[in-house]
Amino acid sequence: MRILVTGGAGFIGSHIAEGLLEAGHEVAVLDNLSTGHRKNVPAAAKFYECDLRNDDLTRSTLRDFRPEAVSHQAAQASVAISVRDPRLDAAVNVLGGLNLLEACTEQGSQVRRFVFASTGGAIYGEVPAELRADEATVARPSSPYAIHKLAFEGLLACYRDTRNLPSTILRYANVYGPRQDPHGEAGVVAIFFAAALAGKKLRVNGRSQAGDAGCVRDYVYVADVVRANILALDGRVEQPIMNIGTGEATTTEELARGICQRLGVEQTFEYGVPRLGDLERSVLDASIAFRYIGTPVPLAEGLDRTKVFYTERRD
Repeated sequence: MRILVTGGAGFIGSHIAEGLLEAGHEVAVLDNLSTGHRKNVPAAAKFYECDLRNDDLTRSTLRDFRPEAVSHQAAQASVAISVRDPRLDAAVNVLGGLNLLEACTEQGSQVRRFVFASTGGAIYGEVPAELRADEATVARPSSPYAIHKLAFEGLLACYRDTRNLPSTILRYANVYGPRQDPHGEAGVVAIFFAAALAGKKLRVNGRSQAGDAGCVRDYVYVADVVRANILALDGRVEQPIMNIGTGEATTTEELARGICQRLGVEQTFEYGVPRLGDLERSVLDASIAFRYIGTPVPLAEGLDRTKVFYTERRD
C-alpha cells in the first residue's frame, strides 16, 4: 500500500515511516522541516518538502505520490506556543489540515484511509486524582492546541459523512523516545536527558505552585504509537477514536529523578511556577488500545531504551 506520512521528518512521524517500510509498504514523507530534520527521513521513503498551509503544493504532492492511506502526524505540537500564538496553531493544525483533507478527497484521489494524531494528553482537560480518561470522557480542552485538535476531529467526522473518507483518531498521551527534539518546548523526556547530560539543572514546573512535584502525566513510548498507527492504517482498528497511553501516572519530579538515576548524575533541580496552559493531571485509560497493541512498554523500560539513544548521540 502507498502511504503518506505527514510530519515524517519529525520525532513520531519518522518512526512511523520506518515501521511502515519494515511492514512492506511504499512510503512517502511530507514535511516542511520547520521542526523535523531531513536526516530523520528513512532512505527508502520518498520525500516531499511541503508546508500543509500551502494548498497548491499540498495538492500537487498528493497527485504525484497518489497515496492510498495517510498518516497525519504534522502539527504545531507545543501547548505553550499555542497559548502565545493561537493564530499560528490554528493555521497549522486546522487550516493546514483542511488543505490536506481537500487534497485527499479531490477528484481522482486514491486515499481510502486517514489516520490522525490527536491528543489525549490535552483534549480531556483536567483528569481528577485516581481517575483515567477513557474515550467516552467528555472533551474539555483548555488550550488553543487542544481546542484545535478537537476541531479537526470534528472536521474528520464531517469528511467521513460528506466525502466518504474513513478515518481513525488516535489520541496520544505524552509520547517519548529516541529522536525526540530536546531543543523545543514540548518533549520533557528529551529536554531532561539533554539537560542532565550537559550537567544542567532540570526544571520542574509546578503543578499548582512552585516547589511541588510538578504535573502528572501518562508517558507512552513511541514504539507503541507506531504499532497503533500501522494497525489503523491496515484497517485493523475498528474504533473511530482510540487512546494511546499506559494509564501510568508520573509526576515531573519522578520523571526527572528516574532520568538522573539512569545517567548516574547528580539530581539537581530548579522549581518553577506552573506554565500557562499546562494541565495539572492527565492520565489516560488506554485499555481498548491494549487489545490491539498488547501491553505497553513500561516507563522504566522505555527510559532505558531512550537513554541509549541520547548517550550514544553524545559520544
